Amino acid sequence: MIDPNLLRENPDAIKASQRARGNDESLVDQAVAADAAWRKALQEFESLRAEQNAAAKAVGTASKEERPALIAAGQVMAEKVKAANEIADAAQKHLDQIIWKIENVVIDGVPAGGEENFTVVKEVGTKPKFDFEAQDHVALGESLDIIDIERGTKIAGSRFYFLKGWGARLELALMNMALDYASKNDFTALITPTLVRPEVMAGTGFLGEHADEIYYLPADDLYLTGTSEVALAGYHRDEIIDLSNGPLRYAGWSTCYRREAGSAGRDTRGILRVHQFNKLEMFSYIDPADSEAEHAKLLAFQEAMLQACELPYRVIDTAAGDLGSSAARKFDAEAWVPTQETYRELTSTSNCTTYQARRLNVRFRNADGKTQTAATLNGTLATTRWLVAILENHQQADGSVKIPAALRPYLGGQEFITAPKSRA
Repeated sequence: MIDPNLLRENPDAIKASQRARGNDESLVDQAVAADAAWRKALQEFESLRAEQNAAAKAVGTASKEERPALIAAGQVMAEKVKAANEIADAAQKHLDQIIWKIENVVIDGVPAGGEENFTVVKEVGTKPKFDFEAQDHVALGESLDIIDIERGTKIAGSRFYFLKGWGARLELALMNMALDYASKNDFTALITPTLVRPEVMAGTGFLGEHADEIYYLPADDLYLTGTSEVALAGYHRDEIIDLSNGPLRYAGWSTCYRREAGSAGRDTRGILRVHQFNKLEMFSYIDPADSEAEHAKLLAFQEAMLQACELPYRVIDTAAGDLGSSAARKFDAEAWVPTQETYRELTSTSNCTTYQARRLNVRFRNADGKTQTAATLNGTLATTRWLVAILENHQQADGSVKIPAALRPYLGGQEFITAPKSRA
């Protein structure tokens, strides 16, 4: 939720953000009017309640003869107070309905526009040049017997798969390496629930325009999460957290589920865009004044993992219209996929400023002892999709795949993934 003080003091800043995102500016004017109406209704309610309290005191000191009339007047006043309270509550609900539709205010410098209007921040690494015909990750996965899409589809439908043998081990190695790296950088490991209540899903900003991406279980009124960010954001819901010793950092490991609604025909081959995958997600709670510095740290952590996996990549500053509703800024790190001759997103990191924490009521005490809303940030440190880039970039002429050196300790020192010997 946007800061109500910003709405009152600088609505033009919110309008500028809406324009950059390609969103409806009129929502800001509606919110300003609704906020004014709510404050007026609240003031009238509080004024009447003060009169009611004063009248109640007068009854206590009135004479026996005066008391009946004062009691009768008090009953009339009570009805007025009740009606005023109902009006104020209705005005607040109306304000909330509008203000929850306004997406986070983008940070200065974020490119305006849509998906294609990103800015390239940097390119790192050398793209491989093969002296043989490169195979895509599906062909490699099948020939090495480490990805089984046919049987995944047989038991669950399209966009499902099995990771098998060294494929399963490679993913677990990647996740464990990421978890070790996160732990060394003050992240507390969490294995998170993958089902959450509607108020938590809404609080993180995932029940807006892209709600059709989420699996919902109506019998239980629970949502399957598409990222552990949701559970991590809700972890300190309705709490005052202690940030006196610096940010609270968590690394959440979970299976993730996405319906991929609206993506028919896109990336249907392989495991790039699937309904179920595993992910290790970084999440930080921090003083808002330090959120941009923390954002740079999360990006640096992601880059360190990409470099450890010996992957060529680029970092982009995502355009405002391609941000999620909660993000004020988002950097994507995209690895080179040789057979597609393009970069594909492996990680993203978002600075959500106070947007999520305000919706989920997560606060901290500042240096003056006053409570204020925390900032939240998130960033992927490893996910199943990384296997696409690892397999394709490290493939060899004989059809094997060279395992990045940093991953080998998690795989018993194994250097190559080779095709299994044929069974007699």
